[in-house]
Amino acid sequence: MWIALIIIVLLVLAIISMYNSLVRLRQKVKNSWSQIDVQLQRRFDLIPNLVETVKGYMEHEKDVLAKVTELRTSWANAGSVAEKADLDNQLSGALKTIMAVSENYPDLKANQNFSELQQELQNTENKISFSRQFYNDSVTVYNTKLEVFPSNLIASMFGFKAEDLFKAESDEARKNVKIDFNK
Repeated sequence: MWIALIIIVLLVLAIISMYNSLVRLRQKVKNSWSQIDVQLQRRFDLIPNLVETVKGYMEHEKDVLAKVTELRTSWANAGSVAEKADLDNQLSGALKTIMAVSENYPDLKANQNFSELQQELQNTENKISFSRQFYNDSVTVYNTKLEVFPSNLIASMFGFKAEDLFKAESDEARKNVKIDFNK
């Protein structure tokens, strides 16, 4: 009888340990997403300053500037990881276009404010890249834990769900930006 009681206690402790491990991993995924969110918000906060600095120089590229402003508004209303990832990919393309087009405007390149904003955006892009990697690593560990035995039994009993990876959603987001100065 003591042996059966010890086995039951060990089984309960194992279940509690696996459950707690799943909760910790889920929290790590949430935390890592919030780090991406913070960096994306930082980038979106820099954008109005960049747009204002660039407006006077880039008369012919108003559509790019309007797209950036539109994406910033859409991002604020996005709710899911997938929506924000898609908007982030679109914004990255638009920002690449602005930076590439700026090469055609020597006065803009020489503008101190533009240079500082460009540097801030570059630093933020690096932080976003790191945060995405950390998020995807956290999601991979969590999703793996949901699939391996015996934690998959505990996960299904308590309703743990797999999380989505942060990835480029379209082939367009993976391409280099093409700039045509002949417009």
